[in-house]
Amino acid sequence: MEEPKVKKTFPVKPKLKPKPRTPKQTPESKYWSSFKTQQIPNLISVPSLTFSPTSPHSFAAAHSATLSIFSSQTLSPTATISSFSDAVSYASFRSDARLIAASDLSGLVQVFDVKTRTPLRRLRSHTRPVRFVHYPLLDKLHLISAGDDALVKYWDVAEETPISEFLGHKDYVRCGDSSPVNSDLFVTGSYDHVVKLWDVRVRDSKSVVQVNHEAPVEDVVFLPSGGMVATAGGNSVKLWDLIGGGKLVFSMESHNKTVTSICVGRIGKDYGEESNGFRILSVGLDGYLKVFDYASLKVTHSMRFPAPLLSVGYSPDCSTRVIGTSNGIIYAAKRKMKEKEKENEESESSLFWRVAPVQEHTEKQVLRPSHFRYFHRGQGEKPSEGDYLVMKPKKVKLAQYDKLLNKFRHGEALVSVLESKNPGNVVALMEELVARKKLLKCVSNLDLENLELLLLFLHKYCTMPRYSSLLMGLTKKVLQLRADDIRASEILKSLVRNLKRSVEEEIRVQHSLLEMQGIISPLLKIAGRR
Repeated sequence: MEEPKVKKTFPVKPKLKPKPRTPKQTPESKYWSSFKTQQIPNLISVPSLTFSPTSPHSFAAAHSATLSIFSSQTLSPTATISSFSDAVSYASFRSDARLIAASDLSGLVQVFDVKTRTPLRRLRSHTRPVRFVHYPLLDKLHLISAGDDALVKYWDVAEETPISEFLGHKDYVRCGDSSPVNSDLFVTGSYDHVVKLWDVRVRDSKSVVQVNHEAPVEDVVFLPSGGMVATAGGNSVKLWDLIGGGKLVFSMESHNKTVTSICVGRIGKDYGEESNGFRILSVGLDGYLKVFDYASLKVTHSMRFPAPLLSVGYSPDCSTRVIGTSNGIIYAAKRKMKEKEKENEESESSLFWRVAPVQEHTEKQVLRPSHFRYFHRGQGEKPSEGDYLVMKPKKVKLAQYDKLLNKFRHGEALVSVLESKNPGNVVALMEELVARKKLLKCVSNLDLENLELLLLFLHKYCTMPRYSSLLMGLTKKVLQLRADDIRASEILKSLVRNLKRSVEEEIRVQHSLLEMQGIISPLLKIAGRR
């Protein structure tokens, strides 16, 4: 009876091949992946990074007894200030970015002209190293400083004298920040685990609100609303509601070691609705950068660097991110230019449509289905809403053994796939032949050379767990069907001996595993009862 000619139009594919795991990319992960990182080497430990508040948003890096200013466009140094007698600990730009204040471990605070790098003021009052200096927002005349003497000072820069001294911390004051909505309010964090909110208008210099971080505080920042602060210390970043009297809102503890620095950054609206808003960026001694969405109270992105991280900064225009390390390398990352170019093109086009006059013949240029040119558009033309798309089916590429299988030349297909030396494809074709009830017939009709090829394949793969369910049964059938041919050939005998040794070795390994399982199972049951 003639065999029905049913054409198979799809290739044979391995069914047991494990699928690779591809992590799902969210709009937020795509956003942070769009930053291209490059290294700025040959520095010494970088404890402070700060961005200029005005365009083009240069950034200053404190390293050793030097303060370097880098361009955020080229990431190359544009100025170097070396008028320090000790290591620089912190720097802060004034709101107009014309001046920059810097503190060092000698206890001195200096104010420099950014363009000429000339020291304009030297503020001396701290008796111990100064760890923090900051210009209040929209205040060009005053400075806040704090240090290892546990004192917080409010300076009149022009007179080079402290107007107020704020007492209350019992250990080193290492960080602080000024309110984004009120220049009279600022916070400081200390190694006494306490963060204090100060008001320069309060005469007795007492803190307005204080919170306990329960670990030495390494950094503190105001959130953009001005009513909340984020504190970093130990392995946690905590959010506090100052308007509610210092109530703890949330504690993020995804770092494994001390969190050394945090900053607040805004991400663009071009990566979906879920990625709009502000994020807290934190770095720690574990080498991780964490991005925390404090609106949804979850970590949205994480990145590992090969060194302990000491400082982090993020530009106000969302284009540059910098991270300082303990080994003197700055990891500076910029958004890829494709996104910026696209935004520029969109802005230019929108500007053009705002400026260009409306032409009367615009309607005539619109292609309609009644026009001949409508049907001669290029393949790159994007379909309009309501268009019916006629898709061409993709041509399926078939391997040689698939073509032979389509012609029902089963024996030749088996030989062809064995020569390809791809075990997944071989097993897939064998399963197809089993479904067609032709596998044993193909094995019986193999000549000695191709039988040798089959035995070599079985010796190599029959004990692999992925293929053993089919190949072990096939091995037994091959030995039964071709016993006479194997006895007559020395080469086939040696292959069968090798096959036997590999099967015996697999059986021995399985027995050993069963013995180990018998020993471990009672111990696990005892541990479970306890």
